[in-house]
Amino acid sequence: MQQDGQRATGTVTGRALRVLEAFSSDRPVLRLTDVARRSGLPLTTAYRLVKELTCWGALEREDGGGYRIGLRLWEIAALAPRGLGLRELALPYLADLCQFTRENVQLAVREDLSVVYVERLAGRGAVPVLTRVGGRFALAPTGVGLVLLAHAPEGVQQRVLARPLTRYTEKTLCQAEQLRRALAEVRHTGVAVSDRQITMDSMSVAAPVYGPGRTVVAAVSVVAHAETVHPHALIPLVQVAARGISRALGASLTPEGVPAASA
Repeated sequence: MQQDGQRATGTVTGRALRVLEAFSSDRPVLRLTDVARRSGLPLTTAYRLVKELTCWGALEREDGGGYRIGLRLWEIAALAPRGLGLRELALPYLADLCQFTRENVQLAVREDLSVVYVERLAGRGAVPVLTRVGGRFALAPTGVGLVLLAHAPEGVQQRVLARPLTRYTEKTLCQAEQLRRALAEVRHTGVAVSDRQITMDSMSVAAPVYGPGRTVVAAVSVVAHAETVHPHALIPLVQVAARGISRALGASLTPEGVPAASA
């Protein structure tokens, strides 16, 4: 009880954010008591904040008495330049890539030590994936995550390398030195291949998306069946899509697809 009391002494903004963080992809609808329990707030505090957030539109109340995230938050989130703006510019290239490969196509950015998926298009008959738009995942085992981590600041890389790496399959890179070599390979080749690191039936090929200033701002990938698709068949297709998005964002690239020296 003492721990909950200490957690409840934060700012009003902090407590409101904890209410919103109580919702998740596996629990999108919560009753008031669930919100209080999952946020660690007293029931009376949770009631007041839920009421205020519902009046503002951040939460919506269902007929059964539960609450879910409201559309007002989507309207605010759409203003994020790394979200909707990036997605709108990238969608034509993602659609072409999905139509050509008939596999899952993903666009992601890095948020601290996580991958955040900005868009995902599902190909017909494509391998099932664990990701969703707006969802987060670890950097190390994903193709887009390897690209984003390989081009992240040294401090970010060291923080990831210093932490225990989660094993998803027998092929997941769980040793820091293995991951270090993989990141060097990504920087050398310009692409990342994540082969059955998350599920044993899938692999992904990813490439960096550049913005102005020669910085990597996102990564695009194709996730395909590991047993039927060879990574080398996907690499040039993913690179073409990544270059198209980069140019749409204002990046100046060489014919090889890397930022021009004058950019």
